[in-house]
Amino acid sequence: MKHPTTSPRFPFLSQATVAVALVAACASASALPQFTFDPAAAGLLGTNITADNILVSSFMTVSVDPSGNFTQSGYLPITGFQLGGSSFTPAGLNTDYGMYIAFTGSGTISVNDPTTTLNFGNLSSLSYTLYGYNGSASFGVSGATPTETASGEVALAHGSLVSGTVLTVPAGGGGFSPSANATLTLSVDNAGFFMSPSAFYGSVLTAFTSTPSQVEPVAGGFVVRQGGGSLNFAPVPEPSTTAMLMGGLFAVGFLYRRRQGRWLRLAPAP
Repeated sequence: MKHPTTSPRFPFLSQATVAVALVAACASASALPQFTFDPAAAGLLGTNITADNILVSSFMTVSVDPSGNFTQSGYLPITGFQLGGSSFTPAGLNTDYGMYIAFTGSGTISVNDPTTTLNFGNLSSLSYTLYGYNGSASFGVSGATPTETASGEVALAHGSLVSGTVLTVPAGGGGFSPSANATLTLSVDNAGFFMSPSAFYGSVLTAFTSTPSQVEPVAGGFVVRQGGGSLNFAPVPEPSTTAMLMGGLFAVGFLYRRRQGRWLRLAPAP
């Protein structure tokens, strides 16, 4: 059931987007693979999009039990694209038509107080579907339930987890910043939409982080309102991808702590 919410704005230069860019930079030492979408081929009111990175906002809920088992679900509306490091918004995106990802997942994470201690974990499952729709829509969280108001959606692609990790970083003032990355399979549902390459990529690389102001604790977990993330494609999952993305998450954690004037203490002081 859909719940109407206030339509959000999507600030590309938010702290969340900057942090995600740091994570994504660790995922590849070379240019990201380029792709072209053809919205019109899926009946959407948009023109061709050539890019190498997809920018999304995140609206999600995470529930964690006392043993550290968690579940998550939400929506990732596409807010823009990048090509060669430059961000752009295709004409008509989120006015004439839009795209979003619906997802659910689960995993395990350590259960230290996230406002004072780093927590690390792994995804054990994640499934998603990429949808396109005409017109405008809003995304949000009502209580602890992610919401969206799109109508007439058409499925463009779907996939599931290959591997993924999660992290929370204390940020001072009683807040914390959650981050995640995942390598996912990609199965095309609308071949015309995925215009180039003709044999489209077989996997998706993702990285997400949210600032403390975008995180709200709720009973048994937390919700994220308008976090930030990015997605790009690869022919097949690379064995080193997860390790490099995890290195990016360590970098994000380090920068958050350093911003507060504290260094991570990995060993007792002599």
